[in-house]
Amino acid sequence: QVQLVESGGGLVQPGGSLRLSCSASRTIFRINVMGWYRQAPGKQRELVATISSGGSITNYADSVKGRFTISRNNAENTVYLQMNRLKPEDTAVYYCNFFPSVTSYWGQGTQVTVSS
Repeated sequence: QVQLVESGGGLVQPGGSLRLSCSASRTIFRINVMGWYRQAPGKQRELVATISSGGSITNYADSVKGRFTISRNNAENTVYLQMNRLKPEDTAVYYCNFFPSVTSYWGQGTQVTVSS
């Protein structure tokens, strides 16, 4: 079993930035592609970004491309999501998980609210 704990969310004004972190409880994290996902109120959870096990390959949803950056530190079993130029439509609960996601690994997520 792997526990994934997200942190770093909060309330930010449009145009602002946040950095999310996700800590994994086991080193199996290091050999897996990781993803950041989000779920806005009344919507299905969607994939935001992925990063390869070594960190050299990243992919982004069109809606966040050029604004968000995913990275990882395998020595610390942590994956990050740097979010810049935030928009109100980025408001959601953000989760990390393996990619493809593993149902039993979903954590509590971290709330990001973009509002003036």
